[in-house]
Amino acid sequence: MLIGLQIRDVVLIEALDLSIGPGLTALTGETGAGKSIILDALGLATGARGDAGLVRRGAAQAVATAAFAPATAHPVWDLLEEKGLAYARDEDLVLRRSLSADGRSRAFVNDQATGVGVLKELGEALLEVHGQHETVGLLDARTHRPLLDAYGGLDGIGRDVAAAWRAWRAARERVDVLKADIDRAAAETEELTFRLSELDRLNPHAGEETALAEERAVLGAAEKALSDIASAREVFNGLASRVAGAIRALERARERAVTAGAAAEGEAATRLIAASEALNRVLIEADEAESAVDAAANAFDFEPDRLEKTEERLFELRGLARKLGAPVQDLPELRIRFAARLQAVETSSAELKAAEAQLAAARAAYLAAAGALTRARQSAGESLAEAVMTELAPLKLDKARFQVAVEPLGEDRAGPSGMDRTAFEIATNPGAPFGDLGAIASGGELARFALALKASLAGRASGAQPLMIFDEVDQGVGGAVADAVGLRLKRLASSAQVLVVTHSPQVAARAEAHWRIAKSGDGERLRTAVEVLSPADREEEIARMLAGAQITDAARAAARALMDA
Repeated sequence: MLIGLQIRDVVLIEALDLSIGPGLTALTGETGAGKSIILDALGLATGARGDAGLVRRGAAQAVATAAFAPATAHPVWDLLEEKGLAYARDEDLVLRRSLSADGRSRAFVNDQATGVGVLKELGEALLEVHGQHETVGLLDARTHRPLLDAYGGLDGIGRDVAAAWRAWRAARERVDVLKADIDRAAAETEELTFRLSELDRLNPHAGEETALAEERAVLGAAEKALSDIASAREVFNGLASRVAGAIRALERARERAVTAGAAAEGEAATRLIAASEALNRVLIEADEAESAVDAAANAFDFEPDRLEKTEERLFELRGLARKLGAPVQDLPELRIRFAARLQAVETSSAELKAAEAQLAAARAAYLAAAGALTRARQSAGESLAEAVMTELAPLKLDKARFQVAVEPLGEDRAGPSGMDRTAFEIATNPGAPFGDLGAIASGGELARFALALKASLAGRASGAQPLMIFDEVDQGVGGAVADAVGLRLKRLASSAQVLVVTHSPQVAARAEAHWRIAKSGDGERLRTAVEVLSPADREEEIARMLAGAQITDAARAAARALMDA
């Protein structure tokens, strides 16, 4: 609901602040007083096209601000979410637009800078305009299907169709994925088989690369140690025989010394004996040292070719990993995956067959639901056409014929909203073919037709209703027809907020609120002002509309009668 409109320097309005209530509000005044300026300002705030001509002469810029109080479930909040604009559902929604004298425009939503296009989208969700020069909403065939569904109470079956559509689409996507997987796997089967055979032959294990690298380091160090031990072992080659020969030589020397005489029992013989004993000890220590060296060598107990085998294994694992473009540690997992993919090739045909059966069932379910929705729309369309036709005659549109065209479409046009095209069509004269609503040439007739349709839809629409603006919907009619227009506007305003710009006293008398627009000033400085009328002032204004410049008591009595009707 629109709750406030603030206008600054728009055409003839210097400053104006309006509070707007629910129900029907009438805007009246002499021709040329500036009633359209109010609508121009509201259009400016809601993203309508604007030009520098809207800026009041002498002002730097025009500013229009519209404050709305949408219901918490209103779709406009979702639109704000989509646009990334901050909002609070329990607060007002304020749209503001400034237009400078050089034609530059700026747009704001809750004081957040945005584009004029965003204002336009928000405006389309918040209000409809039906008037002399434009009818926003009904001329867009995209709005016809939701209106018909709301009229026919088809939201439930519509949700079923949308759910069936999603299930059909998911089943179709599942089949497409399986087919793509099968095609891809079939093309890779030979390569997968070869790679898997290599992996099976190597039989890699988790953590094997690290273990082999550590073992290679240990074996390499051990091999070098054995080489050093072998070098040390060479010291003992022939050592025992040489030491034994030295002992025998010393023994012969001692014997010769004894043969030589008593002197042999002296110092020389003693020293020879000591030397021989020392060599005996060397021989014993050498034997022990040789045994210790042999024991150290035996401690490095591994196969002679163990290092070579370890290096070959490590080389093979790393080589295969390079081929497969993966780390060595991933080889066991790759083996499992390759085996699973080969297994999938064998089992995928059965899985695809089952998925195709599910797809056929989902398709059948959607077609059945969409067909039922189309038939329900056709029935609702016939009912709506009858209701609209009933409304047309009192509005002086008795020559017009209205129908709701619900055309079934093929599967290629299927979607979450069903499988049909829905359009409101009009034939303006007997014998004329039905066409879209734009075939109504007269702006006044188009506005009255919009009123007939809206009156037929009143109370049937789901969700929040937009503000509806009717601009001179009573053009060219009077008397009973104008009274019929007023009655329908009043009925429509019972469930929605309605603004009507009117020259008809019958229409103005039906309003809950009444604004009088007047122009004042001289030729150099004109101003448009808006006066919110009290009940007494309303009576006087409606009497003026009935009698013209000279207001009589009879006109006032007639005004009271209209207001009390």
